[in-house]
Amino acid sequence: MLRPVALPLMLVAAVTLSGCGKKERPVADLAASKITTIGVNAYLWRAALDTFSFMPIVSADSNGGVIVTDWYASPANPNERMKITVMILDQDLRADAVRVSASRQIANNGQWVDTAVQASTVQRLEEVVLGRARDLRQTANIAK
Repeated sequence: MLRPVALPLMLVAAVTLSGCGKKERPVADLAASKITTIGVNAYLWRAALDTFSFMPIVSADSNGGVIVTDWYASPANPNERMKITVMILDQDLRADAVRVSASRQIANNGQWVDTAVQASTVQRLEEVVLGRARDLRQTANIAK
C-alpha cells in the first residue's frame, strides 16, 4: 500500500519526466531520388501515370517501375489502337531512366494486324514523361 505522501511525489515525478527525451527531428535535405517509398523515382513514376492516364492501366508496379496499359483506340481513329509499356529504370530523374515501348495495331477486314511504331513516336512519348517529371519536381521545389 502506498503512503499518502508517496502518491503526490510520484505524480510530480511522472509529469516532470514526461517532457524528457523529446528532441526535434533534424530536417534532412534529401535529393529528389531519395524522397520516395517506391522503388523508382517518384517524379518519373507520377509523370508516367499522368501521361498515360487516358489509357486503361492493366498493371502498375511501383516497386519494379513498370506500367502496362491495355489496348486503346482513339475515338477519332477507331481503326487503330496502341498499347504502351513504361519502365522506370532508376531512382534518379535522368533522361535514360525511362523507357517506353509501344505496340500498334490496325483493323483490317475485322482483324487487328500488328504494324510498326515509328521510333520517333516512342522517343516523343519518353520526352513527354520526362517533361512532366521535371514540371512535378519544379512544382515541389517551389512549394518548399
